[in-house]
Amino acid sequence: MTVPIHCLGLMSGTSLDGVDAALIVTDGEAVLEPGPALTLPYPEPLRARLRGILGGKGPVADVERDVTLFHAHAAEALIAKHGNGWAKIDLVGFHGHTILHRPGEGRTWQIGDGALLARQLGIAVVNDFRTADVAAGGQGAPLAPIYHQALATHLPRSVAVLNLGGVGNLTFIGEGDALLAFDTGPANALIDDWALKHTGTAVDHGGRLAAAGRVNQESVARFLSHPYFDQRPPKSLDRDDFKAMAGRLTDGLSAEDGAATLTEFTVRSVAAALPHLPARPLRWLVTGGGRHNPRIMAGLAAALAAPVEPIEAIGENGDALEAHAFAYMAARTARGLPITFPGTTGVKRPLGGGRLHRPNGS
Repeated sequence: MTVPIHCLGLMSGTSLDGVDAALIVTDGEAVLEPGPALTLPYPEPLRARLRGILGGKGPVADVERDVTLFHAHAAEALIAKHGNGWAKIDLVGFHGHTILHRPGEGRTWQIGDGALLARQLGIAVVNDFRTADVAAGGQGAPLAPIYHQALATHLPRSVAVLNLGGVGNLTFIGEGDALLAFDTGPANALIDDWALKHTGTAVDHGGRLAAAGRVNQESVARFLSHPYFDQRPPKSLDRDDFKAMAGRLTDGLSAEDGAATLTEFTVRSVAAALPHLPARPLRWLVTGGGRHNPRIMAGLAAALAAPVEPIEAIGENGDALEAHAFAYMAARTARGLPITFPGTTGVKRPLGGGRLHRPNGS
């Protein structure tokens, strides 16, 4: 067996809530030991600055440095909490934070200084996981499907893993480990932005705001007429691709009705993915912050007519899953294994990705 690699993964998602840090032991193929994790919420001033550079505008370099140092702080906090020495960690997988994703234009931008992080931690860092795929004509997203496949080796086929972060994306795992993956549409981003605007808090805790409102079905129907939903995969989205349209469709709605309508957008976006799948999944496993929203979970169960469960149903930690995934991909990069595939990003052949930074700069 290949020597196990002790990896630490870092993920800052489009929901802008904070940095997830997680430990894993893997050989880049099997998940030998998914380890402990924590989430370090962004301080509000840093979250606001990060929100302010979305789209690639403003003082990107200054924010990038501070976001990188905050990732270092998250990594150090995880190590301190769980009492592991630095010598036990061989590699860090550092996603950074996506501020722009336009694969159709050959552009994707994840801020995060891998060289600075390597110096801060004294550990080799792999970052920049998406650029090579986009340069080769792929979508550069989603990236986690190869990790989802590794987690699902013991599950009956077909199964779908649905990640509901700022954007929704799914991984379909069929017979023979066939992979198909793509972004489904908005998930928490639109709801969070609406909640921030109308309540001052950037989340609809427990779906309570949406539960107090009524869905505007006319707005939902107009939303689903967007050509993205009929577009065949592979396909991927920027966090704000539906922002302008959603703003028009919810203009004039109450805080509660707007939240209910945006929540329905998320549910119906996932249901709209069904015609693109080669078979109906026997089971849906949901990860990401959206699984904490009972309105979304109940809506998905009704719309998909299949069991919809949080990823914890198979013993995984849905709050740590993407951080674990980037730790896993760092190990694959170190071993020269591919991380993107024709069925996940549309790249023509399985492709490696990621850039390695050593603490000494070599």
